[in-house]
Amino acid sequence: MHTVAFVTQKGGAGKSTLAACLGVAAQEAKERVFLIDMDPQGSLLTWGQSREAETPIVDTITPVKLEAALATLAGNGYTLSIIDTAGADTAAAAAAMRAANLCLIPARPTAFDIRATEKTRDVLKTLGRDYAFILNQCPPGPRSSRANDGARALELMGGLATPLIASRVDYQTAAVTGQGVTEFNPHGKAAEEMRELWASVRRRFGAKKHGKAAKVA
Repeated sequence: MHTVAFVTQKGGAGKSTLAACLGVAAQEAKERVFLIDMDPQGSLLTWGQSREAETPIVDTITPVKLEAALATLAGNGYTLSIIDTAGADTAAAAAAMRAANLCLIPARPTAFDIRATEKTRDVLKTLGRDYAFILNQCPPGPRSSRANDGARALELMGGLATPLIASRVDYQTAAVTGQGVTEFNPHGKAAEEMRELWASVRRRFGAKKHGKAAKVA
């Protein structure tokens, strides 16, 4: 089983929305997905409780039980777990970083957000964990200079997952209705972005499985 953790020590980066939408996109790609909410705000859990669909399951797990819980999920046939964490330096975030095969660090295309990711990146490098940045909530339409600058900065800091994720109404509406964007508007641009993001994550897992240097693309 692969484990993805959304981590950053800056709030408002969109971790819960990304975790929910990525989980649904992965499930539609035939993964058996379990979502874990380790953020005290409980946004991902609330999203799961508002869903009409029974899967993916969302539950909370404490830091001390995370390792055993992931082993149980793997034993029960799950192929992917996705962990949402708080925008702070917490025991839950630390446990998620240690447990994940891949940590995704979302950041908005602002100087404050990008600088705030450096501490998270440094912790992951110390732990020897694989990570990639996601540039989230970018201006929609043709890529802006702000998004270009943010993308270049994150690439220099260690690698940027594709595609850039735009600020689109579909993400917020889907979250309110307990859906992923690929469910809410399957043919929309947000759905396309999320499928591309899952493909990027999946390729990274495949590269590591075959002992190759993982490329973020």
